[in-house]
Amino acid sequence: MGESGAYRRLPVAERRRQLLVAALDLFSHRPPEQVSIDDIASAAGASRPLVYRYFPGGRQQIYEAALRSAAEQLTACFTEPPAGTPTQRLRNALDRYLAFVAEHDAGFSALVRGGCVTETSRTTAIIDEVRRAAAEQVFVHLGVPAPGLMLRMAVRSWIAAVETVSLIWLDEGRQPPAAQLRDWLIDHFVAVLNATAAGDPQSGEVLSGFLAAVEGQPRSVR
Repeated sequence: MGESGAYRRLPVAERRRQLLVAALDLFSHRPPEQVSIDDIASAAGASRPLVYRYFPGGRQQIYEAALRSAAEQLTACFTEPPAGTPTQRLRNALDRYLAFVAEHDAGFSALVRGGCVTETSRTTAIIDEVRRAAAEQVFVHLGVPAPGLMLRMAVRSWIAAVETVSLIWLDEGRQPPAAQLRDWLIDHFVAVLNATAAGDPQSGEVLSGFLAAVEGQPRSVR
């Protein structure tokens, strides 16, 4: 087939983006090891040689590029304009995060669980970057520019819990409803801060401010 129809000539950046979008969609609905170069080429309306032209490293290279794209989207879930209370910001972030998890269920599970044939130190580093970036955004929402050790540990452990709970949520058929799960995760965050505050004054101050913001906030029907 020539450079017409499905294979028409596109600018390099646009063609690469098209291939990544197709690959990310496939990786979002199947474990990475079940996606082939032919699958990606077909989904993008391209040829196998064309995929290799842009990604000579084959499936591993395009998987890492797609993973980086997904990581940027996940990180963006926790980014919130500097307005409203910390509780409102965290609620909004969790809403976006859970929506992403629901949309990319199989891919999210493979991404977080790891252990697939495409996992490398680079992919593991990309995933860890998302966790660290999410924690940093939580500190921004809390208005804490210099979190101490215990507060950092509390927030990062909560991020890990959100990840684990999201996997369980998918396993349970996305039950309870996302809004109810979001409120439960907020409660979990408060519980983690409360436990940490027992031996850390900074966490105690953050908890007091967060609880004050929680009062009067609407919650999902339980």
